[in-house]
Amino acid sequence: MTVLARPGRAIYGLLTSVRFAVVQIIAIALAGVVGIVVPQLPGVAFRAPADYAAQMAILRARLEPALGTPPTDLFEALGLFRVFSAGWFTALLALLAVSIVVCTLDRTPRLWRSARDVRVVQPDAFFDPALPDRAVIAGGLHAEDVHAALRRAGFRVREDEGPGGARFLYGDRHQNAKLFTLISHAGLVGFILAAAITSRFGFETGILLPEGQALPVESIGSAGLVSVKSLGFAAPRDANGRFTDFTTDLAVYRDGAEIARKVIRVNDPLAAAGYTFHQNFFGPAVDLAIRDGAGRLLWAGPIPLDEVNAGRPYGRFAIPGREEGLEMLLGEDAAGATSLAVVGYRIVGEDADGGPLVETVFVGGAAPGQTYVVETSDLRITFEKMSAFSGVIVKRDPGASIVWGSFLLLIVGLSLTFYFPRRRTWARLAPSGELRLVARADRSVDLRREFGRLLEDLVAHRRTT
Repeated sequence: MTVLARPGRAIYGLLTSVRFAVVQIIAIALAGVVGIVVPQLPGVAFRAPADYAAQMAILRARLEPALGTPPTDLFEALGLFRVFSAGWFTALLALLAVSIVVCTLDRTPRLWRSARDVRVVQPDAFFDPALPDRAVIAGGLHAEDVHAALRRAGFRVREDEGPGGARFLYGDRHQNAKLFTLISHAGLVGFILAAAITSRFGFETGILLPEGQALPVESIGSAGLVSVKSLGFAAPRDANGRFTDFTTDLAVYRDGAEIARKVIRVNDPLAAAGYTFHQNFFGPAVDLAIRDGAGRLLWAGPIPLDEVNAGRPYGRFAIPGREEGLEMLLGEDAAGATSLAVVGYRIVGEDADGGPLVETVFVGGAAPGQTYVVETSDLRITFEKMSAFSGVIVKRDPGASIVWGSFLLLIVGLSLTFYFPRRRTWARLAPSGELRLVARADRSVDLRREFGRLLEDLVAHRRTT
């Protein structure tokens, strides 16, 4: 037991140390800065190993030319590309929560004693008028007069008999004020726990959702698969051509059955199946029908142009079942009509750095309603019409309810602490009739003003006989 007691006391001392708490807060803040500065993997990367590999490949293509492969490997091993969901970050938050709980438990007995254990009878030196916040009234007051004045000032009054026949009175207002800080501490712990839970189990991703198309939120094959579908998109303009709103008629499905539907807009999301769906942005899409030489349909539907090239909407698309892909740039012809420039490419291998080697297969274009026949391939690409896609941010925040509860606790605790500060007054009434008083209060109280009011009230009720 002695062997365990020493390290136990050391750990307890560390957890109750303010300096250690400051070190933890600095470490969490530095980790947050790293999470802001270093590019982070999106939430979609953690749906499946294949998604992680794909998103990590995108990050490597961005960072390795500048940092090199070994530093990028080190960053990945340390979890710096997923700081807020890394195990070590969750552990830091959990450790801080434990420290706050232990500190609170350590302080609670002292707070309780300071609130409940009060000495009514104090030594004569305590009432020395040379000390601050003291006062002396020569005479004309009885114990019941002092008691009544303290009650009028809102104090809870206790009385006791002291040595030499002196009468002592003690007034306490908002006696449990210090205990209110425990409520605030509970709120802080709740915030930290919510952050740890959300960072570990939360989910956020963006979905480019063309009109009429359904896309899964989770990995295909997941139990209770949740998917979303855009049933309509609108982006009205004012007389000057500026967008006044953009909305999506969004339906949410679980295992193919509709469970929720709503027209979402910015700041008016849809909550369903444990997720929240936010309207975030929008852009143009092109409806294409792609067939091979035998007339077999390879693709039919909208394709988002979610990038910009030379100030024009731009997008890429890998043709299902083929080695070819398309690069598309939306523009206008000489007459100002909409046109789509299309470049076909094929991946033929990898370069020395593991990146794809691409060769151009064809270059062409089409206008809405036209079909482009690729001479160097058996593809036929029909530009059906222009449409639009809606950018929807999907979030799952399991700590949200804890955050709201913690926020309530924090507000209640702070309000009680600052709006109901503790005031205390001791009075010593000597047999000669001399009354000596001492006032104490929290820093937020204008003690001189309140003490002055009490003295004025006592003087006003002095007896002449």
